[in-house]
Amino acid sequence: MTDSANYILFNPTESKDTRSGFGAALLELGTTHPEVVALCADLTGSLKMGDFRDAHPNRFFQVGIAEANMIGLAAGMTVGGKIPFTGTFANFSTGRVYDQIRQSVAYSEKNVKICASHAGLTLGEDGATHQILEDIGMMKMLPNMTVICPADYEQTRQATLAIADYEGPVYLRFGRPKLPVFYKTDAPFEIGKAQKLMSGDDVTIIATGYMVWEAIKAAQILKEKGIHADVMNIHTIKPLDTDAILESAARTGKVVTAEEHQRLGGLGGSVSQVLAENNPTPMRMVAVDDSFGESGTPTQLMDKYGLNADAIVTKTLEIL
Repeated sequence: MTDSANYILFNPTESKDTRSGFGAALLELGTTHPEVVALCADLTGSLKMGDFRDAHPNRFFQVGIAEANMIGLAAGMTVGGKIPFTGTFANFSTGRVYDQIRQSVAYSEKNVKICASHAGLTLGEDGATHQILEDIGMMKMLPNMTVICPADYEQTRQATLAIADYEGPVYLRFGRPKLPVFYKTDAPFEIGKAQKLMSGDDVTIIATGYMVWEAIKAAQILKEKGIHADVMNIHTIKPLDTDAILESAARTGKVVTAEEHQRLGGLGGSVSQVLAENNPTPMRMVAVDDSFGESGTPTQLMDKYGLNADAIVTKTLEIL
């Protein structure tokens, strides 16, 4: 586990969408990695892939609304030594093309980077048909697949750069809304290594993606109540940093997980499996409880479905 507390801004002044971090890094990779190519399924603007397209038009492939074809094309490109980055909404990156990913990418161990924006409830007004909440579970179950869910603009940028040098299939999950940029630009990032953001001995709070900032806010509220939380960012869902989880859980004796995903099959499920097999520990999960989403603003939806700092505080108090 990496101690990242010194690389966090606890009073950030800037907000950016995480998909823009992906777009900025993809443009950078266009210069540093000539073997990188990009494929998009008619969502260039939404995925922030336009700058790469303009700078490297011969390495950008607009496949149209044909996501299954996009995955097949990307898998084939790896045979010639290319590193393809595919881009579309998370729902279309996983649920719509799961067979192609399973057979042509995961089973075949192709070096494809499946980059998915607009994940979870924070997609917002497009509603339940587009708000996939099962994608982490689907992708982490695939052998050979690495699953990464960064927390803010800067970490999404870092993760995008990192996966270009990481051999094998990767699912990179990010989102639509603007979030506080709380990671400093020099923060370390290592695939498969959890990051400790705050230290405490009373409870372990483990979060991923959008919910990391909510976990930090929850820990600050708990601190005012005299409760000191160990806050951990699990940006890599698979491979999971089990050593970091077990070390913290052994010290605090209580665990709360937080994610913008279904309770079944997500980060909480992975953490509970680790604890059950190694050190059974009282645990609560903050996640969507076996339901689809609906149309609304990101803030309205996260409040309605209990995915916020207050929910983390409530779950923490239940097990203290």
